Amino acid sequence: MATKKEVNFIWGTGRRKTSVARVRLFDGSGSIQVNKKDIDTFFGTEKERQRVRAALKAVDGEKSFDVLVRVHGGGYSAQADAISLGIARALLIKNSEYEPVLREGKFLTRDSREVERKKPGQKGARKSFQFSKR
Repeated sequence: MATKKEVNFIWGTGRRKTSVARVRLFDGSGSIQVNKKDIDTFFGTEKERQRVRAALKAVDGEKSFDVLVRVHGGGYSAQADAISLGIARALLIKNSEYEPVLREGKFLTRDSREVERKKPGQKGARKSFQFSKR
């Protein structure tokens, strides 16, 4: 009888605007894959790559963990923030001693800002149609 392959990973979920990132954290060598692509291929700017790696860097885990991410929704910036939150949550489950460092770096705080809906009788969420006195 064949035995199942033992896979040890930790889930972390991050959200930002309409982006949802499901993060799997493994013990490994430091590779990060987003939607089956390398992080350097997926994110075009260095700013977003640094934002994703920031939580790992805070706990000195850049070379100790492999990260697999499935992310959808939103733009690249929101996706990078969602991935960062997911990684931070997974790291917290992995080792609770990381909490003070992650809290201080604000990696565990969910940014709850969302787009406000357009209101009826107005041009947008806040902007009104132009008013003409005469």
